[in-house]
Amino acid sequence: MTEPLEFRILGPFEARREGAVVELPVGKPRALLAVLIINSGAVVSVDTLVDELWGDQPPPTAAKNVQGYVARLRRALGDSVLVTRSPGYTLQLEDGRIDAAGFQELVEEARHEEPAAAADRLREALALWRGPPLADFTYEPFAQDEIRRLEDLRLTALEDRIEADLALGRHEDVVAELESLVRAHPLRERLQGELLVALYRCGRQ
Repeated sequence: MTEPLEFRILGPFEARREGAVVELPVGKPRALLAVLIINSGAVVSVDTLVDELWGDQPPPTAAKNVQGYVARLRRALGDSVLVTRSPGYTLQLEDGRIDAAGFQELVEEARHEEPAAAADRLREALALWRGPPLADFTYEPFAQDEIRRLEDLRLTALEDRIEADLALGRHEDVVAELESLVRAHPLRERLQGELLVALYRCGRQ
């Protein structure tokens, strides 16, 4: 049985099988795969793929180009991963895993656990991050909403983990981290509140 693919978007974009990086075609085929991963579980129409890849000025051969990109991706990933479904294509999730989905599952599990287990679970989730999400597509319009969503989820998970650490009496351990986070995200009121709690418990103003 073939080892399932792992798609990684919490950092540089890559696919792995049995721990080895799968060689992906660069340029538009790679971007098309990213669009399908962002919309995993849904059928993405050819028209939508054309819009996402070329914007308002697609070439006359755009739809044909999409077919060619899918063929190249299937050669790299296997025929069963990208499935044709009218009016376009979908990612066959049974044949692949996405690190962002695993991250969200771990965060959700942590919300139903006691502080010690929650803190460990959240550290496990945050360890999946290797850098900014979808780092290869930072300036691509199709990736912007997903990048913002994932960054917000990461910050919320950090806040949850710090809250668990505070509940365990680790206030001295988190002060420096909180000070850095508050400087980086001055509008996150929850972080500011956690910093005030940590400082107060350390006897600092």
